[in-house]
Amino acid sequence: MTALEFTLPAELEAHEPPEARGLSRDRVRLLVGHRSSDTVRHHRFTDLPGLLAPGDVLVVNTSATLPAAVGVTGGELTVHFSTEQPDGSWLVEPRRNTAKATEPFGDAAAGDSYPLVGGATVTLREPYSAGRLWIATLDTAVRPYLDAFGAPIRYSYVHRRWPLSYYRTVFGTTPGSAEMPSASRPFTDRMVSRLVSAGIQFAPVLLHTGVASPEAHERPYPEPFAVSAHSARVVNQARAAGGRIIAIGTTAVRALETAAGADGLVHPANGWTDLIVTPGRGVRVTDGLLTGFHEAQASHVDMLTTIAGPRLLDHTYTEAISAGYLWHEFGDVNLILP
Repeated sequence: MTALEFTLPAELEAHEPPEARGLSRDRVRLLVGHRSSDTVRHHRFTDLPGLLAPGDVLVVNTSATLPAAVGVTGGELTVHFSTEQPDGSWLVEPRRNTAKATEPFGDAAAGDSYPLVGGATVTLREPYSAGRLWIATLDTAVRPYLDAFGAPIRYSYVHRRWPLSYYRTVFGTTPGSAEMPSASRPFTDRMVSRLVSAGIQFAPVLLHTGVASPEAHERPYPEPFAVSAHSARVVNQARAAGGRIIAIGTTAVRALETAAGADGLVHPANGWTDLIVTPGRGVRVTDGLLTGFHEAQASHVDMLTTIAGPRLLDHTYTEAISAGYLWHEFGDVNLILP
């Protein structure tokens, strides 16, 4: 088996948050892979401080999750709000409601308008990606409307609705992501304090992630990001001193690597990134990655291969499936170290 060819057993899908399984956020399982030896070890997330070294930097995404799913009046469809565009329009994905959650809806057309709960109307202007995302406008201010009438985006493997607080992380200070930057979900205030006490530094970055493509596994599209002068300085100084740069989530990798020059120095930057990390492109700054477990066809697999290497990635996913690790945003996590 390779990480690109496995079939995920249904019993390894996390159907609810760990809190509903009797665990605190920071008690999920942590599978640690070491690229230097292509070995993996089993831990709990609470072991993280002992797996890092003083001077290491954790790059964290401060984007907070929006209540980005809104029902269409009549109950047949749900609209997922994805990414605000520079002109004030939004990318949206209309999806058909099912008994479990939603599924792709292929019958939308330019000019279609949908009455939403709460009295708003969304109008599809033009297609953005084939059969899925649309450039659309809402006849009221989107953010306040979502706060009043939206709910977290939920796919069929999560069997019931959970409040927005379950989809937000301890680092999320700036609402803007359609879906949770879930790699940082296991962090708690206590864990952050333990890490700081152990000499671990944090470098906040921002990347607002749009709606996933769980059926088609499309490549990421351009997303807004920002890397501050402070975070660039923290990363550059740590690298010069021999510290390791560990990204918390694929979104943090995308933001950080966008801001990194060919010389390996990180510069303050903001705007939109269309960067896709592949083995051919490589990474300039990122030494390691904490992330959830991804499906075999997921677009993130190229990034994982880049950071872990194909041998370690294969070993990691074989072991994760054998040992019953859980997938998706409420599941377990994987730490890739150099």
